[in-house]
Amino acid sequence: MPTYDLIVEVYMPNLENLKKQAKLILRWHRERHYPVAAQIRDHLPRFLNMPDAEILGASFKLSDAQEIVARQQGFDSWQALKAGLSTASLKVKAKPSKATIASAEPQLLVADIERSCAFFCEKLGFTVVFSYGKPPYYAQVGRDGARLNLRCVERPVIEPAVRDREELLSVSMTVATAEEIKLLFLEFQTAGVAFHQKLKKQPWGAKNFVVKDPDGNLLLFAGPAE
Repeated sequence: MPTYDLIVEVYMPNLENLKKQAKLILRWHRERHYPVAAQIRDHLPRFLNMPDAEILGASFKLSDAQEIVARQQGFDSWQALKAGLSTASLKVKAKPSKATIASAEPQLLVADIERSCAFFCEKLGFTVVFSYGKPPYYAQVGRDGARLNLRCVERPVIEPAVRDREELLSVSMTVATAEEIKLLFLEFQTAGVAFHQKLKKQPWGAKNFVVKDPDGNLLLFAGPAE
């Protein structure tokens, strides 16, 4: 059996590094780097309901970027962050023995980004996290812990008839309880979603249903049967 030495290190956020992060966010805004718009919207309430283009065209200062960094670190303001760093106790943190994958973002191939974003937002309750290009050629939509990347392609890369016959899923998303999978199905049904497979109890102890998006991608939603 292999053995591992436990290595510990003194860890505390470095103020100089956090200052650099704030300056980078400011530069991204000035360069109209679209992914930063989602960061700004998520952390600054005054930008909450603004689309990406409007956020990138709005006044944005270094103090705004510093507030974002502070909120990412769990503080209400930049001043609170600096005070917290100066008084915080050092935390002992063990170095991991292996890397941990924190999340996955499936990529869906679609013909029209705007049409796909409208479907996910209006029918499935997602929101647009970011959108690239004019017209857009890449975007991300999210709901709760799920993130889906949308990539524009000129034509289908999978034969639609084969995909339907073999039930080739593009993504699987799960909820925690039997009640939630029922609620999700009813929510989509009320929104007029077309189902490739309606809510069904499976032999392996799960309940699931399948939605087909405008490009024929099959989206599985699953939860416990009981």
